Amino acid sequence: MDSTSSSSAAGLGSVDPQLQHFIEVETQKQRFQQLVHQMTELCWEKCMDKPGPKLDSRAEACFVNCVERFIDTSQFILNRLEQTQKSKPVFSESLSD
Repeated sequence: MDSTSSSSAAGLGSVDPQLQHFIEVETQKQRFQQLVHQMTELCWEKCMDKPGPKLDSRAEACFVNCVERFIDTSQFILNRLEQTQKSKPVFSESLSD
């Protein structure tokens, strides 16, 4: 068992760049799908009192507002994380100084 895992781990250093790109794209798709699922679940719980054959105007407005706030919040968090990452020196750069 150990020899199999060590040989597969050794092979990871020479992964095909196209395969690496494919994996990155698929991972991004999966994260996006998870985000949509979270948003749907959150907004459904918040806005749907009782499911019916038609969406009333209050529920529709609630869904629109919920989705917009969810997107705004997600974007804010991503921007904040980017700013935090840019302001901190990269570990390898600090070692070379």
